Amino acid sequence: MSFQSPLGKALGSGSAKSGADHWLSQRLTAIALVPLGLWFAVAAATFEHHGNYQQVAAWVAEPLNAILLILLVMTLVYHSMLGVQVIIEDYVHGALEALSLIASKFFHVILAVAGIYSVVVTSLGAGQ
Repeated sequence: MSFQSPLGKALGSGSAKSGADHWLSQRLTAIALVPLGLWFAVAAATFEHHGNYQQVAAWVAEPLNAILLILLVMTLVYHSMLGVQVIIEDYVHGALEALSLIASKFFHVILAVAGIYSVVVTSLGAGQ
């Protein structure tokens, strides 16, 4: 039994001072995904017969498309990482929480590198 008031227990606990930044980052990435996602959906819908490899590679090789695709990949992966982090922090506890957060970050970095690598390789290979 504690004789300390609820306010006394809460005082001194401090703040993580990262909640507002995390929240804002997630909202900004969501806003950025709207035009990027619409651009990609419209572009993908314009391919004839769902696009063959050569047609898609030529489209990816255009500089504006390659840049926007890389931005889409980076924004999607970062937005996903933020969301998964919140889920892990809310529902996983103890040592498994720390391991899950580390694994999630590694997975998202690998995913981003693979996506960017795919765009670059496809862009370079389309000119051959």
